[in-house]
Amino acid sequence: MLDNLPRGTICIEDIEMGMTRHLRKVVTERDIEMFAEVSTDRNPVHLDEDYAQDTIFHGRIAHGMLTAGLISAVIGEQLPGHGTVYMGQTLKFLGPVRPGDTVLAEVEVTAIDHAKRRVTLDCRCRVDGKKVLVGEATVLAPSRKFD
Repeated sequence: MLDNLPRGTICIEDIEMGMTRHLRKVVTERDIEMFAEVSTDRNPVHLDEDYAQDTIFHGRIAHGMLTAGLISAVIGEQLPGHGTVYMGQTLKFLGPVRPGDTVLAEVEVTAIDHAKRRVTLDCRCRVDGKKVLVGEATVLAPSRKFD
C-alpha cells in the first residue's frame, strides 16, 4: 500500500529550498517476485529463503533497486512530479529491506538552478527509523513556460 502525498506537478517556478515529499510502502513478496521478473535479476538472495539464510543477511532481502525505485516514485509523482526528467542519481545502500518491511522514501530539495530548470534532491529511505538507502538526485523540473 502506498501512503502518498497528493500526486501531480510542482513546477520549477514553485519549488523552494527545503521542500520535502515522501511515500510509505510495505514491500511484499509479490513486489520482489515482480521486480525479479521485470529486471531479470533472479539472484537467490531475493527469491530463495534457504539460500538466503546462508548469506550475511540471514534471510531474503528485496532488490536494492526496488527500494531505489520508491525514490523515483516520489520524484516522478510528487516532487517535482509529472513531467520531471531524471538527469542523475547516486545511491548508497546502508541496510537490507526484507519482505514485509515498511519503507519510508523521502526527498528534499537541496539546490535549485532556475535558469537551467535543474533541481538537486537529497534522497533517503528508512525502515523502522533506520536509514537503508541514501543518495542524491538531479532532475530537470517541468515549467509552466513550456506547458
